[in-house]
Amino acid sequence: MRKGKLTVWKEDRGFGFIQPSDGGRDVFLHITAFKKANRRPKVGDVIQYQLTVDKNGKVCACNAVIEEVAYQLELISSSLVLKGMLLSLLPLWGSISFALTTSNPIPLILYPAMSLLTFVLYADDKSRAIKGQWRTREATLHLCELIGGWLGAFIAQQKLRHKSSKVSYQVVFWVIVAAHIVIWVDWLFMGGTLINQFLISISRG
Repeated sequence: MRKGKLTVWKEDRGFGFIQPSDGGRDVFLHITAFKKANRRPKVGDVIQYQLTVDKNGKVCACNAVIEEVAYQLELISSSLVLKGMLLSLLPLWGSISFALTTSNPIPLILYPAMSLLTFVLYADDKSRAIKGQWRTREATLHLCELIGGWLGAFIAQQKLRHKSSKVSYQVVFWVIVAAHIVIWVDWLFMGGTLINQFLISISRG
């Protein structure tokens, strides 16, 4: 990413010019070059941008972000990483313990594999929603979360802003997350007592 100051901005026509911080000729900037903005640009703004060549062969800015917006995006990204680490800490610890105790690495393989698959399904469903195409069933997404893809689902919800505001969906999602946490708490601190009792009750019932 390059950086420069917006020295000219014609609001009525939606374009202006950036003076690069490292010197050189001013760079043309059109309003459509902004990939994310919570306000209109103004003269004096510091702009982060990349260079491209338009259909007329002229160099111009693309993927532009007002610096304060870029900072906000960095904070959101950092917060997401921290939340993801906190949520995955207990399952990771439990999976490692399970693998060392039973010589069974399935949880260690299942979590990342299903999380990746679930993230892809979320992204595909988001794309289908935008295009008005046939959607992925919520039951399918929840099943993937239940099998181990809930962390990928959480990241997709935060990153893609998909399924994050539907209350009924979120209730089921967090019940699934809680179930996984309870299972690993039981395994790590109670020796699997709750799991064994649950399996016994099922076999008797």
